[in-house]
Amino acid sequence: MLDANVSKTLRQSNCTNNSSCGYASVGFPITMMITGMVGNSLALILVCISYRKKENKRKKSFLLCIGSLALTDLFGQLLTSPIVISVYQSGMDWDRIDKSGKLCAFFGVCMTTFGLCALFMASAMAIERALAITNPHWYSNHMKTSVTKQILAVIWGLVLLFALLPVAGVGDYTQQWPGTWCFISTVDAEVPGNRFFSTTFAILGISALLITLFCNVVTIRGVVTRCKTKSGTSQSSKQWERLTTETVIQLLGIMCVLLVCWSPLLVLMLRMISTQVSSDQCNSKGASNRTSNQDFHLDCNFFLTAIRLASLNQILDPWVYLLLREILLRKFCIMANAVSNCSSEDQKETHTALNKQNQETKPS
Repeated sequence: MLDANVSKTLRQSNCTNNSSCGYASVGFPITMMITGMVGNSLALILVCISYRKKENKRKKSFLLCIGSLALTDLFGQLLTSPIVISVYQSGMDWDRIDKSGKLCAFFGVCMTTFGLCALFMASAMAIERALAITNPHWYSNHMKTSVTKQILAVIWGLVLLFALLPVAGVGDYTQQWPGTWCFISTVDAEVPGNRFFSTTFAILGISALLITLFCNVVTIRGVVTRCKTKSGTSQSSKQWERLTTETVIQLLGIMCVLLVCWSPLLVLMLRMISTQVSSDQCNSKGASNRTSNQDFHLDCNFFLTAIRLASLNQILDPWVYLLLREILLRKFCIMANAVSNCSSEDQKETHTALNKQNQETKPS
């Protein structure tokens, strides 16, 4: 392993030659930590207030899931962002603050645990919504608050056990470009089970993503179908139309956020595993001797961007699941209804004017 001075010199040289320092700025982790703390804290406050008021078990289960997701994202920000900021403050020299390497393992466990937990909780909520819409009677009889708590506890426990595998010797957490964070190594090195661990992480993430997308599509279809059966001019049918519009917009937003935030990282990890390339190689001496140095560092910067997008999911989760629904969706629906009513009134006025004109032109 290179010592601290050589590693730091290589990083500075790479930044100079490839203009990649712009990707490594302390402003990114500071901004993400502050925005993540604000959004998730607001979501937790709203969940606590609503949970005390709600008597409906179904709504309490949903609030438990939202609260657990917000708490998971908040702890993920609080446990990882200060470490990254400290590394930047030490001149991007990880070895200065972590000579034993234990902090790198802790950082990797946090990244794996909070990343997979967020994905699996999103899948659990998507499955719950799909069951509530497609099988409402079964859902009301079997899905209780205690069951929701057990499912959340199982998710947390299993994911944490999986994340601890490298600590037990299966897989490895290594420093990643530009040396300010640690994550799963995608190179099949001498560490036993490294390929298994990294591949399993990517497959689990993609599976959770696909389950969430499938269940959300099922929910959208079920909501729209039920809305059509209740179509009419009564107050209840108008309320169903408004709720359907809100639900469809929210679920589409959730799917877009998940795809944009997680797809690049998970797909790139599978590609790096198959080609036996890892981001930690960007910090090595061999990286500076490559003939395609610029392309190599573009890949390194892309991997850094991919992990930032995945971390961005922790910031966006409370907004797409709770806060935006309370703040923006209702206003959007009000505007949409106003536009719809205006167009309906215009059509009525036009129809009335045409009828009147036809009556006046009729021969007496």
